[in-house]
Amino acid sequence: MKNISDTLKRVYIFYIDGFKGMVLGKKLWKIILIKLFIMFAILKFFFFPDFLETNFKTDEEKSNYVLEQITKNTSLNTQKVSNE
Repeated sequence: MKNISDTLKRVYIFYIDGFKGMVLGKKLWKIILIKLFIMFAILKFFFFPDFLETNFKTDEEKSNYVLEQITKNTSLNTQKVSNE
């Protein structure tokens, strides 16, 4: 266990030292994080509505729909494989 924690500590220190020495890299990481925030936090509300919440009232209805969709796709894939 001590060996694993020492290795993780050395990896952590390696990356911290690497980030301290960056000049352009810090700016690029900031841009990447801003883009990820925009994609996942902001665009989600406009383009990806909560389908299950708006179409089903109870958790049971939601779970039945998801199960139906999963098994429907699986049965179609098995039919394709058996036909080939």
